[in-house]
Amino acid sequence: MKNLILVLSLLFSSILFSQTKVKGIVVDESGESVAFCNVIFKNSIKGTTTDENGKFYLESKKTYKELAVSFMGYKTTTISLKRVNYGLKIVLKEEGSNLKQVVIYSGKIKRKGNPAIALLKKMWDKKRKNGIHMFDYYEHDKYEKVEFDINNIDDDFKNQKLFKGMEFVFEKIDTSDVTGKTYLPFFINESKYKTFGKNTFPTQLRDELIANRNSGTKNNQNVNEFLKQLYADYNVYDNFIRLFDKAFTSPLSKVGPYTYNYVLTDSAFIGNKWCYNVTFYPRRKNELTFKGDFWVNDTTFAVKKIQMHASKSANINWIKEIYLEQEFTVLNDSVFLLKRDHMMSDFSLSKKDSKKGIYGRRTTMYDNYQFNIKKDNSFYTKRSKADYDIAVYTKDDNYWKKNRLEKLSDKEMGIYQLIDTLKTNKKFNRLYSLTEILASGYWNFMHLLDFGPILSTIGKNDVEGVRLRFGGRSYIKESDRLRLEGYVAYGLKDEKFKHGISAKFLADRKSRLIISGGNRRDIEQTGVSLTTSNNVSDRSFASSALFSRGKNARLTKLNVSNLGIAINPIKNLELQVGATYKEIESAAPDEFNINFFDDDGNVKSSFKQTEFDFVVRYTPGRKIGGFGVKQQIHNKLRYPVFYLSYTKGVKGMFGSEFDFDKLQFYYRQRFQVGGLGKLKYTVEFGKTFGSVPLSLLDVVPGNQSPLRVTRTFDLLDYYEFVTDKYASLHLEH
Repeated sequence: MKNLILVLSLLFSSILFSQTKVKGIVVDESGESVAFCNVIFKNSIKGTTTDENGKFYLESKKTYKELAVSFMGYKTTTISLKRVNYGLKIVLKEEGSNLKQVVIYSGKIKRKGNPAIALLKKMWDKKRKNGIHMFDYYEHDKYEKVEFDINNIDDDFKNQKLFKGMEFVFEKIDTSDVTGKTYLPFFINESKYKTFGKNTFPTQLRDELIANRNSGTKNNQNVNEFLKQLYADYNVYDNFIRLFDKAFTSPLSKVGPYTYNYVLTDSAFIGNKWCYNVTFYPRRKNELTFKGDFWVNDTTFAVKKIQMHASKSANINWIKEIYLEQEFTVLNDSVFLLKRDHMMSDFSLSKKDSKKGIYGRRTTMYDNYQFNIKKDNSFYTKRSKADYDIAVYTKDDNYWKKNRLEKLSDKEMGIYQLIDTLKTNKKFNRLYSLTEILASGYWNFMHLLDFGPILSTIGKNDVEGVRLRFGGRSYIKESDRLRLEGYVAYGLKDEKFKHGISAKFLADRKSRLIISGGNRRDIEQTGVSLTTSNNVSDRSFASSALFSRGKNARLTKLNVSNLGIAINPIKNLELQVGATYKEIESAAPDEFNINFFDDDGNVKSSFKQTEFDFVVRYTPGRKIGGFGVKQQIHNKLRYPVFYLSYTKGVKGMFGSEFDFDKLQFYYRQRFQVGGLGKLKYTVEFGKTFGSVPLSLLDVVPGNQSPLRVTRTFDLLDYYEFVTDKYASLHLEH
């Protein structure tokens, strides 16, 4: 028995301490740092490259005795290792003294005759014959986990008053195997997908969410969609890799030889496949590029493994570091398929290494590939259960144990345990409530009722003076099917009360059938948009902005009642039908004259109007989340919008005074212009048929706020121009 315990103890110790960590700097004999040189554990394929300052960090769960450091023009240096090796200074010696002839490359490596470039050309020829591109149809399972961690944890951080009473959270501190920094995990999100794709024209892709859960948040769907936008998928074979709205030049791109230096550094068996190792690094600084290396097979010329560090000289707001790694598996001895994709980013307000930040880490596993199982085109566009079935987000622990493609580590499992513990802590719950208020704009001051929006509580304009508003909404949970909203406002200058009340009911989750109605009696600035809504809960920001230039007295006094029905017959196609009754007059007749002549030639300053409207709104590619009547859009401005509305004014109905027809259309699109940035444009057309007063015409939208507002003209005041027909184009790059 004692022998058994001894053996188990030794085995446990070997597992616990079988780890090698190396951190240091590589310099030449003159003391200058050597950038982008290769650092690898000897007799392995585990390695990295030094950064622009010659620094590196390398970690492995295995024990290695030696480290090899190499770079063109220098002798390969091998050093002995301990389990932990910090503060190393490795000096490379030039190898020119052993050669009869020395060829010196000044920073950039020649492309002509470079064997690494020859390999790249063969990869370009074969890339459409590798992986899933070899088949007309494909499908596979996908498991994704995203983790966020606070990094650079030190004693000063631990001893802050904020954490008093919550010191137990620091028991979960770990060390990054990429940067060597300490970090504290605080959030994890897991998702299971079934992916279906079609490579023949027209190409199709369906990424169906089967299950999702995360630590600590109430609305899994919104969090999951946000993370999908934050960490978009990428293909290393593409010319450009989009990360955080930036287009990085891929090292496998056809323009790569003009952007990167390539060095053929090694060859070895990976599994039973002979592969070449190519190291790459930027030819110039301050470009959106990577440094790293990849292993490529010698017959299929498909990538077996690639790792990339974004250049630190690339200027990306709030992001200090990006690391990418992909591994491919071999099917039927010839087809290379993506097996594992890992991405890590370091979000920070400062570029200094010592400053704290947040690691965002995404790991995606792929399995169970199947090919040429034909699907109809309609299959790829049908609505996913994740859009309307809350069961997708409520799977139990047993489900996740059976369906994870990669087991969670003890540290990752500890995140769930940590959040469960924090939920019992009063101080944490107060902080959590404050965060919810800042995020939503509403304060849950009593059961079933939220106060807000908080930012609308105080405003001002030239008619009301300072405006005080008290509003609220019904709220049980995010997935409420019925939402009631209301407010009361009072102007200190005009000494008048205003109010509004509205209701929305989600009758069917799958088709998003929504019935809405309400009434609003208020003062509003209607000259801020060509395309307006009759929704009584929508009031323009310019009506009572705290800060604006010039006078804001061209306001309209409205009494609006509306009833509407909306439905989504297919995903991202919305149809709306509504009826609206309005009573309209100027809120400040001395400042803003909207008088008109009636049929008898009399001057009138107010009128009544009944309208019916029909709206078609198509937003292909839009990502939304939420099961209730209110949903959130997660990829705002990243999808095209087609909007068409027809409004019919009916004279005589409920005292309505004008008969007219109005057509309005706008189209908005944004796209990437290679590595030059993003171009966003909006096109709008409109026409009013019939004789109507000023208030029923279209106002050319001005902007008197200190902020830039899309689809407005910053040099125009409100109501400076009106028209019965218009065409507008806005370009932004």
